[in-house]
Amino acid sequence: MNYKQTLDYLYARLPMYQRIGAAAYKADLNNTLAICKLLKNPEAKFKSIHIAGTNGKGSTSHMLAAVLQQAGYKTGLYTSPHLKDFRERIKINGKDIPEKYITSFVEKHTTDFEKIEPSFFEWTVGLAFKYFADEKVDVAIIEVGLGGRLDSTNVIKPLASIITNISFDHTNLLGNTLQKIAKEKAGIIKPGIPVIIGQYQAKVAKVFINKAIKYKTQIRFGDGNFQHQKEVYSTKKMLNKHFYISYTSDKAKPVSYEVDLPGTYQKYNIGAALTTLDTLKKDFKISERDIKKALKNVKKITGLHGRWEILNKKNPRVICDTGHNKDGIKQVIDCIDREFDSEIVKGKLHVVFGAVSDKDVSEIFSLLKTNKHFASARYYFCKPNIPRGMDTTTLSKAAIKQGLDGDVYSSVKEALKAAKKTAKSKELVFVGGSTFTVAEVV
Repeated sequence: MNYKQTLDYLYARLPMYQRIGAAAYKADLNNTLAICKLLKNPEAKFKSIHIAGTNGKGSTSHMLAAVLQQAGYKTGLYTSPHLKDFRERIKINGKDIPEKYITSFVEKHTTDFEKIEPSFFEWTVGLAFKYFADEKVDVAIIEVGLGGRLDSTNVIKPLASIITNISFDHTNLLGNTLQKIAKEKAGIIKPGIPVIIGQYQAKVAKVFINKAIKYKTQIRFGDGNFQHQKEVYSTKKMLNKHFYISYTSDKAKPVSYEVDLPGTYQKYNIGAALTTLDTLKKDFKISERDIKKALKNVKKITGLHGRWEILNKKNPRVICDTGHNKDGIKQVIDCIDREFDSEIVKGKLHVVFGAVSDKDVSEIFSLLKTNKHFASARYYFCKPNIPRGMDTTTLSKAAIKQGLDGDVYSSVKEALKAAKKTAKSKELVFVGGSTFTVAEVV
């Protein structure tokens, strides 16, 4: 099989959450353990850092990978979902896994794997672990796919476990309260392995603290160790850069970091990453110079896209973001407000919006209507090109019920084309609602 035929086989034969939703979710680790045993436990042959959380785990993963790579370590990175190409999920030093490795792996293990009947994600985890072991990486950053306790990645014994934050998402699988969701995420906490929590959230902090006490492991909160002081957004040249000043409890002077991920929400992810690096300073030799240079070039080093990404600086300004749940949308609103407050943009907001069918968009639209920019925005409704994409009629009806109006378009690209044509030169076009909507424009 060639690469395309291999992917067609994987998509056709294996349940994939991103495509079909909850039906692909496996509520135990049996398949992953069987795969690891078959592959002679590659997950035990490299050092790792494990990252869970509702939002921010992708950004935090890429920041850590960038720093470790900048410091000279051969660094693996496993994330999901991908935006353009499946190979984006598995990288070493910023380079996607080779097509030949994927086709060879699938051809070699198809018969044995079909006996196990894994999901798409379980198969992919096995592929990533084997690739990292074969390539003898110094360390791999492993991002949880969904939840934590029962996620396929939760068979590793990492140097540290990170949980970025907790908010409502995938409630049909993880629970309908923050405490239940936190309990699932806390499933990656292991005896004796330090855990870093990105944000101190009063409603769920005890879940993590009690688990850490039970397992006799160190627990640190990122926003407590690296406290955010202020941020300066570069506007003169409309640069895609953001400046933060943070300080640690053991440093007298504030330390300034320039970051090429300009979303206001990144202050929490930076704190989580810096706390992790501080926690692991005995395991890795990393200079302050390495950290500063890496954070300034996260996208260049790792290939990260879709996090408050400026697609067009002006005439009109076009920005996309993958935030897709209630907390993620709140962060998007904050970023939009900042754009208008900084006077980079003036006039009307244009929103290209697409979602997946199992998302409660009425909740998202009710949140958007409370913001003056989104309440008065013009909407361009579209369907991401995946089986789970929400029908545009359903989407637009949900928006109209919340007093938000717009037009329906046949595709994401057509919607963006119309928005760019309609928007005036100093107005802003925002693309979002789903990772899969963003994937079609970056």
